[in-house]
Amino acid sequence: MDLGPLRESRDFRYLMGSGLITMFGSFLTYVTVPLQMKQLTGSYVAVGLISLVEFVPMVVFGLWGGAIADALDRRRIVLICEAGLALVAGLLTLNALLPHPQVWALFVLAPLLAALDSLQRPSLDAMVPRVVRHDQLTAAAALISFRWNLGAIAGPALAGLIVAAAGPAMTYGIDVLTYLLSLLLLWRVRATPPREDAAPATLRSLVEGVRYAVRRPDLMGTYLVDMAAMFFAMANALYPFLADELRAPQAVGLLYSAAAVGALLASVTSGWTRNVHRHGMGVILAAAVWGLAVLVAAFAPSLWLVFACLAVAGGADMISGIFRSTIWNQTIPDELRGRLAGIELLSYSSGPMLGNGRAGLMADLGGTRFSLGAGGVLCVGAVAAMAALLPKFRRYDARTDEHALTERARREAAAT
Repeated sequence: MDLGPLRESRDFRYLMGSGLITMFGSFLTYVTVPLQMKQLTGSYVAVGLISLVEFVPMVVFGLWGGAIADALDRRRIVLICEAGLALVAGLLTLNALLPHPQVWALFVLAPLLAALDSLQRPSLDAMVPRVVRHDQLTAAAALISFRWNLGAIAGPALAGLIVAAAGPAMTYGIDVLTYLLSLLLLWRVRATPPREDAAPATLRSLVEGVRYAVRRPDLMGTYLVDMAAMFFAMANALYPFLADELRAPQAVGLLYSAAAVGALLASVTSGWTRNVHRHGMGVILAAAVWGLAVLVAAFAPSLWLVFACLAVAGGADMISGIFRSTIWNQTIPDELRGRLAGIELLSYSSGPMLGNGRAGLMADLGGTRFSLGAGGVLCVGAVAAMAALLPKFRRYDARTDEHALTERARREAAAT
């Protein structure tokens, strides 16, 4: 891996350290909420609905978070949201400690977590181009993916064990602690005030960001291809039931972490991505591999074959994420970075949320394997359709794209 951003940027090191700590706790909660819902209800639909009820607050607060990220100090927004996330995780802990934990509390607190995370994420994403050199943004994207995957492996793998041994309250309590430790590191990051001519956080400024994205087919391709792939092939809501069918209920954490294992392997060998310039085509091919891997998983007869298929899917998704982040960070002007980060959040979060809802509903109709297999087929078809409909995205080349060249020149001028 290219470690240049870590060596050269103090603030990037703090952001990476904070993210590594909080990712671990967040993934504990990410797995524990559906596990607890399954324990309380035993319903496919109820587990799938957890993702659906998170969707509206994610959309609203993701877009608003993008607008305020361009209008206010991004570091301050991140700190406030981090404290709010710790509070909500504390409320989940209290509910889990009740003699009879309330199902309605999960349907209230899970959307609150989604709202705060969506409010925070655009500011976090928009801080990276401020603290990392333009030519190191691909390396920074790979490092951020590596950090995310470490949390995605350790958190889910331990969540099932901790819930089985000590109950959901323990995992939620650990999440609270990670948020508090993360706050200490985020506090040391330098302030990132808005530009003097920054637009206020209004509906008009938000619409301006959406219009900019719509006028850029290359950006729209990054959003639409990922959303289509995730909607049709994301199936995390099925994992508790799939583990039961594989006669390995104690291994549900392994299924949740499988994609992250593949992504980690892809990220530690990601140095080759710096030599790729056709990022749009890279996203298309990686998304297609994701769908094919999920399709094969539907027919895999053993836990370890399913795990291997999901790991391949996760590796493909990580490569897609690196190329999408490179397009975003190398071509979007800083004054629009927060608002566009809000739109990006919708693209890489709404697909999985809606996809888990789809997976639960299709499984209720035809079973776990049917939902997996049909999702994989639909994913490949949708990606092929997006590739055909978006030729400018398919032909994107960072060496010749006008937006990439303009943004590089602007940052080089600012540095001198």
